[in-house]
Amino acid sequence: MKITIPDFCLVAIVAPNASNAEALAQRHFRPGEIVSLTSQMWPKLAADRLARRELVALEASEASIQQQIDLVRLAKTFHAQPVAIVLCDPASRSDLRKWRCFESTGFRPAHAVPPWQIAELEIERERLPSDLRHEHGPFDIIGDVHGCIDELTELLHRLGYTVYLEGSGDDRRAHVDTPPGRRVIFVGDFVDRGPNSPDVLRIAMAMVEHGQAFAVPGNHDVKFLRWLQGANVRLTHGLDLTADQFTKEGAEFRNAVRHFLLSLPSHLWLEGGQLAVAHAGILEEMIGREAEGVREFCIYGDTDGETDETGLVVRYNWAVNYSGDTVVVYGHTPVPNPAWVNNTVCIDTGCVFGGKLTALRWPEREVVSVPAARMYAKPGRPFGLPPVRPAERQHPRQRRRPRP
Repeated sequence: MKITIPDFCLVAIVAPNASNAEALAQRHFRPGEIVSLTSQMWPKLAADRLARRELVALEASEASIQQQIDLVRLAKTFHAQPVAIVLCDPASRSDLRKWRCFESTGFRPAHAVPPWQIAELEIERERLPSDLRHEHGPFDIIGDVHGCIDELTELLHRLGYTVYLEGSGDDRRAHVDTPPGRRVIFVGDFVDRGPNSPDVLRIAMAMVEHGQAFAVPGNHDVKFLRWLQGANVRLTHGLDLTADQFTKEGAEFRNAVRHFLLSLPSHLWLEGGQLAVAHAGILEEMIGREAEGVREFCIYGDTDGETDETGLVVRYNWAVNYSGDTVVVYGHTPVPNPAWVNNTVCIDTGCVFGGKLTALRWPEREVVSVPAARMYAKPGRPFGLPPVRPAERQHPRQRRRPRP
């Protein structure tokens, strides 16, 4: 029997008695990773490891409901996934109740392991999808495209890539040749407002499939994905144009786009930890971690979900307080020119609003831009970074997702 867990998570080990839990923990986890709930120091020991982005395994056989809830809260505080491994005899009602209890208190997943399979049990660790520290540049990081196909192909050509599209319908294909050693990173928002979102996605999808690029999703991509999945979403902020463009596309391509958008990680952590890319930004303590709060921030940025008089979601400038060593490259908020704040840079230069499409070359930190052919959509607010969050509204760990 094989169980796969993230290489960074909080693991609760549950067995009929403490000695069984201890034996299971010692067999599959390193001594420094194991913490017992019987220790009065367990909250600090576990928190210290999670703060350093290190896995923690807790012997939790006697955990009360409240302790289980506390463990889940602790994991979420550090953006770690709570996982339970429960020795569970399917024929035992009490064992099944214990397993279901861990599921009901928020452990996702809660693995049920029959006692007779303990000897054959393997626990395999896998990297989180965002953890690409083993991937190194040089990279060309491209800002929000929003369906601006002509500007994207021109920018790629200027960066040394050869791009062409051929065919029609489900047979239409993008072909890209890359300059030696270089790869692209897309910061998301492939769709909406621009003239040709399908072909923009064809280029991005082909490049990612052939190892020529990485990508993260933007808020417009996430809303478009919901439309593809049949959700009842409002066709606003350019989604009406994208929906119309995709009604002319075949089912095969629409399905491929859906799978592509579903596969994208919340952010990318690269260059041995020196570089992070997220659509709307990321806080230092979120980098290299995967949790609902991390994904929300990466896609929507710092917002409490309220809208202004224009109907746009109110945003705050999270970068003002950033002090991390990792360089963060992001888009989402149109600026006249790439804006460096602390160790972060916004490269959304508002192409779809008549600005420019911009790439940041890494590690050169060189900016390459092409002007928009025209204004495809009128901006809802002036270009520029948003205001700093007011002191009376500071609640960085309790953000709500903005409504579409």
